Amino acid sequence: MTLSVDSVDRTSLVKIGLVNPKSPTNVGGVMRAAGCYQANEILYTGKRYALAAKHRGEQYNTDTKRAGQHIPLTATDDLLSARTDGVKLVCVDLVEGAIPLPEFVHPDKAIYVFGPEDGTIDQALIDEADAVVYVPTIGCMNLASSVNVLLYDRLAKTNMQIADDALIRQSRDNNNRVRVRQK
Repeated sequence: MTLSVDSVDRTSLVKIGLVNPKSPTNVGGVMRAAGCYQANEILYTGKRYALAAKHRGEQYNTDTKRAGQHIPLTATDDLLSARTDGVKLVCVDLVEGAIPLPEFVHPDKAIYVFGPEDGTIDQALIDEADAVVYVPTIGCMNLASSVNVLLYDRLAKTNMQIADDALIRQSRDNNNRVRVRQK
């Protein structure tokens, strides 16, 4: 059975937490991923992102779909405060003892926390997590790529996948009118 965008399961909740991100380019990429996979909110800690965006004058230059217009991007002092009743805290980072992403079962409601591009998630936050997962790659991916992979994995493992031509027509760029011809 295929679903339309309007029939997506709204009982799930997906928030993305970014620990002290430094790059407006990567935050824009995260915003674009959030829009593609219909995340509810992006939260971030630290001052580096806001300072870099202010000085570079580029807040969402990689958010070409303008997801930032309908998905909140919120500064916070504490990502743990985003974990309300029933929302699981899932840290995503290359840390020893983490669960490989292919083996992970996603909770219905989660805040996925990602470390900074040039560091890792603090031990105190890891200790509070309901789960810690990693993407089994050789070397580390950048922040936006990691968010895309995690959100795709979540989509691929759900029963609420949207997969039909209406979605393709809605999602593709204006200059793309290619279709598979029946043989």
